[in-house]
Amino acid sequence: MKDFLKKISVVLLATFLFYIGANYNPSLAQTPSQLYDRAWKLINAKYVDQTNNEQDWDRWRHKYDKYLKTEEDAYVAIETMVASLNDVYTKFLNPKEFKEETESIQGSLKGIGVQIGTRDGKLLIIAPIEDTPGEKAGLLAEDEILEINGESTKGITVDKAAEKIRGEEGTEVTLLIKRKNVPNKTYTIKRAKIEIKSVSTKLPEYAKIDEQIGYIRLSSFISKNATQEFEKALLDNQDKKGIIIDLRSNPGGLLTNAIFIADMLLDSKIIVSTVDRDGYKETQKATPNVLTNQPIVVLIDGGSASASEILSGALKDNKRATIVGKKSFGKGLVQEINRMPNGSAMHITIQKYLTPNGTDINKKGIEPDIVVDITKEDIEAKRDPQIQKANEVLLEMIK
Repeated sequence: MKDFLKKISVVLLATFLFYIGANYNPSLAQTPSQLYDRAWKLINAKYVDQTNNEQDWDRWRHKYDKYLKTEEDAYVAIETMVASLNDVYTKFLNPKEFKEETESIQGSLKGIGVQIGTRDGKLLIIAPIEDTPGEKAGLLAEDEILEINGESTKGITVDKAAEKIRGEEGTEVTLLIKRKNVPNKTYTIKRAKIEIKSVSTKLPEYAKIDEQIGYIRLSSFISKNATQEFEKALLDNQDKKGIIIDLRSNPGGLLTNAIFIADMLLDSKIIVSTVDRDGYKETQKATPNVLTNQPIVVLIDGGSASASEILSGALKDNKRATIVGKKSFGKGLVQEINRMPNGSAMHITIQKYLTPNGTDINKKGIEPDIVVDITKEDIEAKRDPQIQKANEVLLEMIK
């Protein structure tokens, strides 16, 4: 495997793209006031929009000096301050929330196995994780969550929603789901320990492809083992004449995984660029040589986000793969994780990223080369027209 990104550590969770900042010495900030001031300073120094949502950021610095008696006071004050940025990706995580996030990076979760996000004020399922209670119950990417345990999700934050959905193994959560062209439906799902599985070469039971074609399903970039798993799957399919890489409903994961995987397939090509608040642009390029020159078709849909968009964008812009399916989610902002005292953390939007052609896909997504939808009738008939089209495209390329 190529090794060229040791200078940074980068993390992406769900639809969030993160750089992990340096650890912060807890002894430097012990009081609630110092904790709050640390958060203020980080945003003041790093937030991508130097106007801080066109407001006087100084007005927040001492706003709560008289009221911060406990850590909980500081947490509420920080969350209120951060909310003024009107940026759902910049947020404060208390110690419990940050611990849960760290566990998800390490590949262990407790819940129903869905990634969630907000769009246009709606709480949406970005993607169900493969072989989890959420997927087995029938939840789909783009499903809108109207209620959690009978409580409306109107105005709820992603963090609060996630807190309500997560829970101890064996307990249940009830979701009211709204799906396009389908009556609203209630799902009661038993929570479980979620082992994040990244790569599979097993086709969906109702999908068929030619024996000359290989299939690699990459359901998440979260696991630290995703790169090794993908490399093994690629080598196991080296006798095939073409490869389908399935990124549908893949919400993201470790950015380093996305870049290393792109590096396996691209020879000295640009993978991704980032632009910071001062307009400084940094470009990541693939190293020479590739693991395979097989023709590739990549499948994407509305649940393909962040790291999935970096990989598919890199392969598309470099004309290394044909993209088939539906437009991706559209998340092109970069957050830095800043570890705070007492086990808390701040996620701060510090950059945007661009595809190799310089395209900003934030709120726009990656447009497929060939648009193929999956209809309600396709689902009921257990057919996958996207895989079918990918198969057809590869057979034509092989000829």
